[in-house]
Formats: sequence, C-alpha cells, structure tokens
Amino acid sequence: MVLRSNGSGGDGRMAGDAVHHPLFARYYARISVAAESRMGMADVRRELLAGLSGRVIEIGAGNGLNFAHYPGTVSEIVAIEPERVLRQLAVEAALRAELPVDVVPGAAEALPVKSEAFDAAVLSLVLCSVRDVPRALAEVRRVLRPGGAVRFFEHGAGGGRAMTFTQRALDRTLWPLLNGGCHLSRDPVGALRAAGFELGTHRRMRMPEKGPTLPTSYCVLGTARRPAAER
Repeated sequence: MVLRSNGSGGDGRMAGDAVHHPLFARYYARISVAAESRMGMADVRRELLAGLSGRVIEIGAGNGLNFAHYPGTVSEIVAIEPERVLRQLAVEAALRAELPVDVVPGAAEALPVKSEAFDAAVLSLVLCSVRDVPRALAEVRRVLRPGGAVRFFEHGAGGGRAMTFTQRALDRTLWPLLNGGCHLSRDPVGALRAAGFELGTHRRMRMPEKGPTLPTSYCVLGTARRPAAER
C-alpha cells in the first residue's frame, strides 16, 4: 500500500524529504519529550488515539511519540514524516512500539499511499506547518475509506483581540522561519469542515492548562470523519 522513493539528492537527503529543518527538529524533539509529563501531553495522546482500530495513517508523525499510545485494536500504522531528523527518531520509536509501524517519507499534500486504504487518519500538531492545508486535507480524505475516522489535536487561533493580533504578526514575520514552518493563527476546525469532513465531538483546551498563556496555547482535540456517502 505504501509507495517509497529511495533515491537521494545531491545534498545527501532522501528524495522523499519534503522539508528539512534540522535545528528545529532537534529542538522540537527535546521539548516534545519534556512535554509528555510536564504539560500532560501523554494523557492528550492517549485520549486522541483511544478506540482506533484497523489500518491507521498518521500524518506528520514527528519523532513518533504517539506510537506508544495506540490501542491494540490497531492492526497497522503508516507514519508519514517529511523531516529527515524527526523521521529517524520516528523509526527508532517504531522499533520500540508494540504495534507494526511503517515510517515513510512524504508530504501531507502528496501522500505516497493508495486511495481509500485506511480506516482512520491521525493529525497531531501538523496542520500548523503544512504548506497547503486544503490540499493536505484533500489528501487525507482521499486515502480514507468512506466513513473513515479522523482524530486531530492541533493548535491555532485563539484568545482575545490582542492575542489574535500577536499570532498574526508572528506568522507574518519570524515565527514560521524559526519553527519549522509553524503558523499560529490557523483554524484547524474550520479547515476540516471546509474540506468536507463531518465534525464530531471536539473541545477547546489550553496547553499548558496552568501557567502562562502563550501564542501556541490554544488547542483543539476532537474527531471527524469522511462522509460515508459522498455527495
């Protein structure tokens, strides 16, 4: 089901590398591991993935921290990660996982898998950084079977007028450059709805729940699905 590109470019990167942010990747790997306990991210991951079954595609798997939290009802995970440093960490996490995980290079906007091949898709802190959100979500819809589930945990726009202004100002200046293409003011729920997904239960939350409110603090955790009958 997975199509691979094994060639390498002149700079030594795999041809499948859609992005390359080595400094940010190493920084993200450190802070994401710390956030598992300090910010309660491990609990969020368990809630995000609870009840999944069958074949699952995870878009933007990062360093693979979700892998340990998938339930035993999942038969296979195909994890797409475009950044080489993070992908290598994801491979190491996959080797420790209790479930079969195939880590694959690729971009969200052009997933290297067949159509309608998966029972569920997981989006975890990825829509902030994809280059083309509508195209990426169209790809998610393509690879899901009709009625297939989407689980998402994303950060985005939130807060009052001052915070919204701050998020947009940072998006127009240095934030994406310094943070692996991340954007602060996107609307993941609105994007899923616009892409034709049926929204299920979802809730707004702040991360961290206690302590200072940051431009990245406004998060949403929820479910959606590809319509069972396309209109």
